[in-house]
Amino acid sequence: MDSVCGIHFEIFYRIVNLFLLFFEFSKIGLFAVGGGLATLPFLFHLAENYTWLTAEIIGNGQALAQSAPGAIGVNMAANAGFYAASVPGAFVAAAGLVFPSIIIITIIAHMLAFNENRLARAVFMGLKPCATGLLAAAGFGVIRLSLFNNAASIWYEMFRLRECILFSVLFVLILKLKFHPAVYIGLAGAAGVILKL
Repeated sequence: MDSVCGIHFEIFYRIVNLFLLFFEFSKIGLFAVGGGLATLPFLFHLAENYTWLTAEIIGNGQALAQSAPGAIGVNMAANAGFYAASVPGAFVAAAGLVFPSIIIITIIAHMLAFNENRLARAVFMGLKPCATGLLAAAGFGVIRLSLFNNAASIWYEMFRLRECILFSVLFVLILKLKFHPAVYIGLAGAAGVILKL
């Protein structure tokens, strides 16, 4: 009898966990204006509140999402959902992220003509600064996570030297040479393996 109750509790716990994932990622999808990178500040906030997500997982997931095909935000949601609840969590988190957008776009498409409605244009003009702020916060969060060691006790150990050098070299190469972005992703991945980053 106890084992049956334990199995029922485990199933109940997993279902509640999936609902929580859907709810959290629906909130992110509703407010992350500006694309997939705009989800990063929200993911960092999740990492502060839940044990299944850490800043390190977000950083690795962001690198994976950037280099994998598909939408960055959906890839990052699936990665975080996978850490929370395995394969079902990946699907539920990705679905939760896109759900608000699908609903909002469907409603707007039926109610407004984008090109002719002044209210729609005003809303999108107001959202541009919001998207800029979210993307800037995401960029600074990734830089902080990748190049700085917050656990360092001495000031010169705060910088991750190898990562800073790799960042500087790739930054200069991107500015000087106009190769396809896949080349830089491949170079960074190879450097990460060679330098054991």
